Amino acid sequence: MNQYSTWKYLAILGVLLLATFYAMPNLFGEDPAVQISAAYARDVKIDDNTQKTVEETLKNLQIAPKRIERDDKQMLIRFNDTDEQLKASSALKNALSGFVVAQNLASTTPNWLLAIGAKPMYLGLDLRGGIHFLMAIDMQTAIRQDEERFSQEFRNLFREEKMRYKTVQRNTQGGAFISFTDLVTRDKAVNLIKTRYPDLISKTADEPENFSATFTYTPQALKQVKDTAIEQNLTTLRNRVNELGVAEPVIQRQGEDKIVVQLPGVQDTARAKEILGSTATLEFRLVGEEGAGSQQMKNRDGHPVWLKRSVIVTGDQISNASSGVDQQSGSPAVMVRLDGKGAKRMYETTKENVKKPMAVLFIENKVTTSVVDGKEVKNRQKVEEVINVATIQEAFGQNFQITGLANNEAINLALLLRAGALKAPMEIVEERTIGPSLGKENIKQGVNSILVGFLLVVIMISIRYRQFGIIANASLFLNVIMLVSLLSIMQATLTLPGLAGILLTIGMAIDANVLIFERIREEIKIGNSPQACIYAGYEKAWATILDSNVTTLIGGLALFSFGSGPVKGFAITLCLGILTSMFTAVTVSRGMTNWFYGNRKIDKLSI
Repeated sequence: MNQYSTWKYLAILGVLLLATFYAMPNLFGEDPAVQISAAYARDVKIDDNTQKTVEETLKNLQIAPKRIERDDKQMLIRFNDTDEQLKASSALKNALSGFVVAQNLASTTPNWLLAIGAKPMYLGLDLRGGIHFLMAIDMQTAIRQDEERFSQEFRNLFREEKMRYKTVQRNTQGGAFISFTDLVTRDKAVNLIKTRYPDLISKTADEPENFSATFTYTPQALKQVKDTAIEQNLTTLRNRVNELGVAEPVIQRQGEDKIVVQLPGVQDTARAKEILGSTATLEFRLVGEEGAGSQQMKNRDGHPVWLKRSVIVTGDQISNASSGVDQQSGSPAVMVRLDGKGAKRMYETTKENVKKPMAVLFIENKVTTSVVDGKEVKNRQKVEEVINVATIQEAFGQNFQITGLANNEAINLALLLRAGALKAPMEIVEERTIGPSLGKENIKQGVNSILVGFLLVVIMISIRYRQFGIIANASLFLNVIMLVSLLSIMQATLTLPGLAGILLTIGMAIDANVLIFERIREEIKIGNSPQACIYAGYEKAWATILDSNVTTLIGGLALFSFGSGPVKGFAITLCLGILTSMFTAVTVSRGMTNWFYGNRKIDKLSI
């Protein structure tokens, strides 16, 4: 009785060995590192010259790195401590213009483990340190921008249809406003717009020699505009974070108009805020003369520049951008590539306006905070600045460059254009910075709590169930290894709530063995033989174990489905812990019991 076949023992052993290998990377820790990548200048490779510059810079700082790892796309420099990392990062940013220099933490997992795909778990913001932002989207600006776009499209539509109008503009109360001198033309225009723009509803007003209509979004279309603004901003933020070189960021929607951004391992708060919060975009316009068809702007020196109101190309038609150096002047430049529609429009415009000046208009929505009567007041300001005026020498379309920028401006502008424009401005309404030292302290406390909890359970079970208690404790230890290995294989992000889930799993995992052992004790009291007691204990307790774990699993899945952030982290470890505990507490525990007690004569059980 109570004997597994050989293949079952081998299968259990194989699973436990694999779990051990995939859990091992978490024991090796991480090195403070600086990651260098050629994201700003995509055609540039990290070569021997780049490495030579890095080595000379570190030598001047009297820093000896632990190791330098390099391929064509990135270089990773490992250091002995965070002080060396911070010094090297600042110096390398100045020495390597046009490269992304990001502080990072690099795994020290041996190559033989990496070869089988074994990697450590990612650590969340609370364990690794980094930056947390809660960003609010200015939905009114997103709606206003769409209304301004409609107004421009209405003007183009009326010109195409040769319809004379008095006014086409955005209504200050919301919506796009049009007016005509006669009723027939107004009604024709309203019907035309309704056909072209089914998401708009109209409201007309009749006055002597002034027949007008205001177009606004339907409730369904308004909700779609807000959802689109959230999704586009999410995509843009993810692109920008990728350019910063952050590993395993958290970027997710919260509520109707907010986005949470967590950047583990990032220590340069100012740089992160500058890139994430910027709403910079560009407009390319022809330079005009003072008059009704032009608009007055200012260049960086404060001098007025008159630009034609018609926009040739906007920032959202830029498919790629990289910073570099102008070959003629040697000054910083941004190399721009347009999409198909933008390239066609640019080519047609430049072909018709050779030897005429064209300007690049930089646009950014800024939010500043001031205190009035003891209360914070947010001031929103649209900054428009002509950053470049150049004469069109010949027709061009898809590829060209922008000059007249400082080095850092060229780098940041290229990044923002490449990542895409935000649909609507955002402001940081909450900011938290967690230092690496605090993250280490959180890990230490979390690990200590798991160790203390584990030891208390081990001592109690050993005293109460003796030899069977040792089997239960061994199963519990293997359960923790399996749980860690699954989290590592999934490349899950471990947070403090996740550590709490592991601790709770330890307490719950022993429940199954308690049910089995108490059932064995009951069978002994009835007077059954030791082998029959062991068999009955495992067989009869299984249904109860299954029911209790399934109900807990349902609760964990509900937490994962409807929770967010920390709740999801807790739910993941709880659900995985339930699955691993059912395997170790029943299958592994019974395998060890069968190995020691099965198929032999026993007079008395130590339980």
